[in-house]
Amino acid sequence: MNWSVIVLLPVAFVLLNGLLIFVLITLSIDSGLRRPILVVATAGAVVVCAVVFMVMAVVFRRPMLELQEKIAMVRLGDMHTVVEFASRNDEVGDLGRDFNAMVRQLRESREEIQHLHRTQMSRAEHLATLGELAAGLAHEIRNPLAGIAGVIEIIGRDLPKESPARKVLKDVRTEVAHINRIVSDLLEIARPKAPVFSSSDVVATAEQALLFAREQAMAKSISLDLIKDEPLPPIEHDSGQIQQVLLNLLLNAIQACEEKGSVKIEFGQDKEEVWIAVTDTGRGISRETLPNIFRPFFTTKGNGTGLGLPLAKRVVEDHNGRIEVESWPGKGSRFVVCLPKRQQSAVN
Repeated sequence: MNWSVIVLLPVAFVLLNGLLIFVLITLSIDSGLRRPILVVATAGAVVVCAVVFMVMAVVFRRPMLELQEKIAMVRLGDMHTVVEFASRNDEVGDLGRDFNAMVRQLRESREEIQHLHRTQMSRAEHLATLGELAAGLAHEIRNPLAGIAGVIEIIGRDLPKESPARKVLKDVRTEVAHINRIVSDLLEIARPKAPVFSSSDVVATAEQALLFAREQAMAKSISLDLIKDEPLPPIEHDSGQIQQVLLNLLLNAIQACEEKGSVKIEFGQDKEEVWIAVTDTGRGISRETLPNIFRPFFTTKGNGTGLGLPLAKRVVEDHNGRIEVESWPGKGSRFVVCLPKRQQSAVN
């Protein structure tokens, strides 16, 4: 129903009742005088209705039509539109000012989103270019590196057992292995492999990682414990990739500990996720360092590549999960890998 009809109906009803009452009151008046009085009263009622209608049209209808038009413009993408009635000092003006403020916030939000999108696209292009460059460099380095490693082995076999050069060769082998590890991590970042999901026991995955880390822990007399308080359901994950993530966290934890320290793996779950926590009693991570630990090539270790944690983070995110970190300088750190029980592709 039209707004004018809605407004005028109660006004007309009141005036009509008033006229009826007025007619009843004037029944005692002489008919010669009564008729012009009724004509004047009726005309007055019509004038009142017309005035009310005009006032309503000016006060409400025009602003509403303008607001309707501006909303349509905003829907089409014009974020610079404003309503003129916002200058009024009444409730309608408040509505106009609220509308203008809302459009301004929408415009600022859209501009921020567009800026972020452009930044992300530019960063993605740069990363893609750097990825291709890194992959090419890694291959170019790895090929001669394999030749160097082969030559060192041949020289090592030909050297006398008592030759002092054998110690140098041992250092060279260590450095070659270090470079090879950097190149391998670089290739992993440049050309990441998509996870192959299958439903399996994440505790068994963690046990395999623990097995590979045990030798380094024993060398430093560090205790490695796996704590499982409740049975966990099989979850959708790539066991090989998650094993590498947990192994990386375990080795970092062992390296952070002094002798006689301890590292433990714990498990838990909620309705949607399973989590695996790696906790150590090592030196911890300072507040200044903590925001940077997932940046590629950032490391506080002299022989580190700075690629282990970025790779772990990427693998976990490829599993639609996340890594949470807590650290207490001088007391230890806790890395929590949270994984969904089922991957979205499997749910769909």
